[in-house]
Amino acid sequence: MKITWIGHSCFAVESKDYKIVIDPYKDGSVPGLKPVRETADQVLCSHEHGDHNARSCVTIPAESAFKKCPFSITRIHTYHDECQGKKRGTNIIHILDDGETRLAHMGDLGCDLTKEEIEVLKDIDVMLIPVGGFFTIDAAWAGKIAEQTGAAIVVPMHFRSEKFGFDVIGTVDQFTALRSDVEEKDSSTLLLPDAGAKGTIVLRPSNEAD
Repeated sequence: MKITWIGHSCFAVESKDYKIVIDPYKDGSVPGLKPVRETADQVLCSHEHGDHNARSCVTIPAESAFKKCPFSITRIHTYHDECQGKKRGTNIIHILDDGETRLAHMGDLGCDLTKEEIEVLKDIDVMLIPVGGFFTIDAAWAGKIAEQTGAAIVVPMHFRSEKFGFDVIGTVDQFTALRSDVEEKDSSTLLLPDAGAKGTIVLRPSNEAD
């Protein structure tokens, strides 16, 4: 499985010549990031906000209709806030399993997980999780969920840096300060399974503006 952080909450996940883009953002919706211009076989969106639902920014070739998807996809329906969606609506966690690696994209999660949801996510291989707070769970909350589920690899997303992101959300340092086994990669890509990959892995967005 090849995982590429495009930027914000947008990732490309590839396996067996099949590519899924998750949560593409609309042009200009995320400061400091270039527009999403991807070609993929499928698009998944956690919710219908403009920085997560830009399906038109991903080209799906006609031949994709004839390709077999190697992923089993499980959806967990959660909330974008701590009051059952009254502030910001609902959120979908997507779990992709290609038979070797299980990956969970947590979307714009803004609430605690139920015991049943934790059980579904138990011992997930890779968790892509928002850590910036304000619109989503914050750094400490994300750390708690990672521990509850026993995620082997945790990749933070939906945070700001000096170059990209919203001013009101936190930096990745607020998350990594709470974590052990932190690796900061000068790359946007992670290839799995990888026996050497574990703990918290910070990627660099491929769409970071020059």
